[in-house]
Amino acid sequence: MPLHRRLPKRGFTNIFALEFSEVRLDRIAERFPAGSVVDAQALKDSGLVSKVEKNGIKVLGNGDLGHALTIRASRFTRSAVAKIEAAGGKAETV
Repeated sequence: MPLHRRLPKRGFTNIFALEFSEVRLDRIAERFPAGSVVDAQALKDSGLVSKVEKNGIKVLGNGDLGHALTIRASRFTRSAVAKIEAAGGKAETV
């Protein structure tokens, strides 16, 4: 019997899974000055994201945002939206 039939089959790949490039909020705050517009191209140019996944970018709420930014991304966590708006910025879903 061939080897591929003798070995156990493990795991599962969900073909409907959504893939996002994730970026932490504190990393965005380090790289961009106040009043900047942060989108996928700006994140890629700054080196925070190596490639934009097929479903876009998700901003995570880790860390603090000390100044106002306009961030355009596919998804945001609830804590990220709260911190962006508390700093006087905008979280725009693309």
